Amino acid sequence: MKITILDAEPDEEDEIIVKCHYIDENLSHIIHQLKNGSSKMNFTKDGKIVLVEKSEILYFESVDDRCFAYTAQEVYETKLKLYMIEEEVPAARFFRANKAMIVNISKIESLSPAFGGRFEAVLKNGYKVIVSRAYVPKLKEILGL
Repeated sequence: MKITILDAEPDEEDEIIVKCHYIDENLSHIIHQLKNGSSKMNFTKDGKIVLVEKSEILYFESVDDRCFAYTAQEVYETKLKLYMIEEEVPAARFFRANKAMIVNISKIESLSPAFGGRFEAVLKNGYKVIVSRAYVPKLKEILGL
């Protein structure tokens, strides 16, 4: 891979041009980070603001109009709504599993069909998540099934 950096004219806007044969997952991730900035998100826990790597998050859940982020060891609260979180996390790594959850695909240990066209996803911490049938096609598309 070749990287070229050019000086912009004083009246020109900063611009990034990606020239490639195809966009793989790594390049897609780099582009997303350039567009969205940091790979960390801020949450609150015990009255403190905590920065957490997006890659450490197992899933986000909305409960009683409050949103939480779950990692293997901790639970954090965020003021963001799920639709806002969907815009902030990489679409190639997170997906909406049902109306109340967004799941980190890399944290799924196994998938199995469930009743009514749904799927059951078992996360690496053993937690089971139901993927509603409305979101199963998107999951299959992401996983290439």
